[in-house]
Amino acid sequence: MRLLSNFSSRQSWVAPLVCAFLALPMAQASAQNTADATTAPSKTQTQSKQKAAAANKTTATTTKKTTTTKSTKSAAVKPSTAPRIRQTLVAPASKASMGAVRSNVVFVQDLASNAVVFSRNDENIRPIASISKLMTAVIIVDANQPMQEMLEITQDDVDMLKHSRSRLAVGARLSRSDMLHVALMSSENRAANALARNYPGGLPAFVAAMNAKAKQLGMMQSHFVEPTGLSSDNVSTPRDLVKLLQAAASRPAISQFTTDDQQEVRAGKRAPTIFRNTNALVANPSWDIKVSKTGFINEAGQCLVMVAHINNRDVAIVLLNAEGKGTRIGDAMKIKQLLLSQQVAAL
Repeated sequence: MRLLSNFSSRQSWVAPLVCAFLALPMAQASAQNTADATTAPSKTQTQSKQKAAAANKTTATTTKKTTTTKSTKSAAVKPSTAPRIRQTLVAPASKASMGAVRSNVVFVQDLASNAVVFSRNDENIRPIASISKLMTAVIIVDANQPMQEMLEITQDDVDMLKHSRSRLAVGARLSRSDMLHVALMSSENRAANALARNYPGGLPAFVAAMNAKAKQLGMMQSHFVEPTGLSSDNVSTPRDLVKLLQAAASRPAISQFTTDDQQEVRAGKRAPTIFRNTNALVANPSWDIKVSKTGFINEAGQCLVMVAHINNRDVAIVLLNAEGKGTRIGDAMKIKQLLLSQQVAAL
């Protein structure tokens, strides 16, 4: 009886212990399930965030590539098709702007930089008419003959080639200085011929001196056969004529005589005769011309060459084979306006 009593007493506290032991795994399992249920949304959210981040990264990379591509395309500008120009103080010439200049041959050079501002048909050797008288003047000045010596116009000075007119009658007597003056200013052919005829050695020596001086000045494409320019065999190029202009401008007597508006000359006992410049621009106060010469024969057309101070620089202008006296003057004025408006430059 005592044994049964003891067993019953132990059974009373063991049973709850066993039940608790058996219930522990179930509670742990339930707790794990609860924890899993709580953690699962966080994991899903993390995965979603990771996917979103990856998508954003891909989008950002794509956007960056697109932006880079656009930037590259924007930077890849097509090369300019504009003509290259030399660096000068003036702006580029357009064919449209220079189209208004009508002379067949046009050559404009900035003498400060030697840059060619504009050129048209300047490659060919061509007749230069009375532009030849600039070379005649260079030879006379350099010869240092007495400028006050009196020279006489003779029959040998009469133009038998073109039969041009002259205001100097046979027998007229002028000083060498006056002969040179009217030869340059008024393009008097008889005066130019008389100067050459009275050169040491006569006309042959004078023509030889003209060609020797041309070579000395670097005028390798120029040739002279007489001192007036009446012969179409007196030839040159615009580039050579710029060299002649520079040589002429450096000699004060030539610079003065070619830019005088007019001069009164007394030929012997005759009444004084007023000779005027064949270039009307020298009388225009808006022009500052250093040296100038006009010319005309049928083979050369109307010609005008000069050095003028335009826009704070000396510019050589060569106009050949123009139609009409007004064309060469008009062209010179157009070129000046283009230079003043900064529309022209070296090509």
